[in-house]
Amino acid sequence: MRHKVAGYKLKRNIASRKALFKGMVTSVIEHERIVTTVPKAKAVRPLVEKMITLAKRDSLHTRRQAAAFLETPAAVKKLFDKLGTRFGQRNGGYTRIVRLGNRKGDGAEQAMLELVGSELVKRAADRAKRKEERLQAMRQGKEDGEAPEE
Repeated sequence: MRHKVAGYKLKRNIASRKALFKGMVTSVIEHERIVTTVPKAKAVRPLVEKMITLAKRDSLHTRRQAAAFLETPAAVKKLFDKLGTRFGQRNGGYTRIVRLGNRKGDGAEQAMLELVGSELVKRAADRAKRKEERLQAMRQGKEDGEAPEE
């Protein structure tokens, strides 16, 4: 029986497991989604949630705690500047695990671990980029003396 046994070992020793978790949490924060196996996603999810909870408190102490765990200064900056404010009003549940099916090579079940709302942010950025391109094309057409195409 597994009474009082918490966490996932993932068939690794302590040092490699800790390095794996640090790298995966850093990747989730930088890219807002990663594709991995289901057990790894389930193991990393609470760590990502803790990092975002630290970012919501934004003090020197919490920045140092996050910097001690995350691997890049860019991830710490993004965590506190963007993600902390984005999830400021939300009480937990910052991540979602979406199952993607089996991997071709070894048949391991894969999952995508992503931050909630990241698809909305990316869609809005794409929409703004397309709008800016259309406006620039219209300006370019007016400067050349052509009628705008519709």
